[in-house]
Amino acid sequence: MFQRNVPLKALNTFGFDSIAERFVRLESVDDIHALHASLDENPSPLLLIGGGSNLVLGRQVPGVVAQVAIAGIECEELGGDRVRVTLGAGEEWHSSIESLLRQGIYGLENMALIPGCVGAAPVQNIGAYGVEVKDRIEAVEVYDWQQRRCFWLKNADCEFAYRDSVFKRHYDRYLITRVRFLLSRVAECVVTYKPLRDAIETGLEVSPQAIFDAVCRIRREKLPDPVVLGNAGSFFKNPVVSMSQYETLKAKCPNIVAYAEGDGFKLAAGWMIDQRGWKGFRQEGVGVHEHQALVLVNYGKGDRRQIEALAGMISEDIQVHFGVQLEIEPRFYP
Repeated sequence: MFQRNVPLKALNTFGFDSIAERFVRLESVDDIHALHASLDENPSPLLLIGGGSNLVLGRQVPGVVAQVAIAGIECEELGGDRVRVTLGAGEEWHSSIESLLRQGIYGLENMALIPGCVGAAPVQNIGAYGVEVKDRIEAVEVYDWQQRRCFWLKNADCEFAYRDSVFKRHYDRYLITRVRFLLSRVAECVVTYKPLRDAIETGLEVSPQAIFDAVCRIRREKLPDPVVLGNAGSFFKNPVVSMSQYETLKAKCPNIVAYAEGDGFKLAAGWMIDQRGWKGFRQEGVGVHEHQALVLVNYGKGDRRQIEALAGMISEDIQVHFGVQLEIEPRFYP
């Protein structure tokens, strides 16, 4: 069942040299049951991965690394313009959006080119350009390690929040097997973000395809391709602060970039990092991307220790200068 001493460099988008003590691909629920039975007989640490887009791995990963590779795409017409789409957790996220667009099924185009697999999307409640994945999810199918069975969790039971979910808070309990989306054959274009509106070519009708193309163009211009330069996308969350804290910061930094969020404001972490001069900074084998301060990169010889040290330096500087605590998005393991 297991492969031993498997290199994980191609299975984490930072491209860190990492070795799994034991490795297995999970392509069905039966594979999950078999893995569970094996772990009953020989208890070991377990790391579940998809495309490895939100991980910072150490050089040695003890126990078992299980890659969730459950495939499949099902489309069910619900009447009117609504379409229920069920995707296997192992399907690649961006190519799934491309496939749905070709079929005239809309709703996910604002989140194009986000790296990773479908199963990772609900964990982090990924989002971009005015849309979060929670806005499109109807339910998530999980394997519950405690109950030893699969079942569907409705959207409300997923406890979605900004870059958060029940799956992230209970990482060791739920394995996502499939995700069900409620999408549409009628375009409901979301262009609330000015950079997205500006990126849609003059004269073009605002359409799902135009949004998709503009998002891809923006991301390619600002964000490094993990295949070329290892990274995990946005490394820090945009912190949310109270109204009073925002007003204090605004008085100190009149140009601070922020957006209303509930009773407070969401601060642009990338702006703060950039203001402190970190953009383009390089130390040992890692650094801050030259075009996007929110992205930490591996120049080819980096490792977990170096990224952790760099992230700590940036966080401390932001805390001292702005009085704001940055929270890291990727998961460090082990």
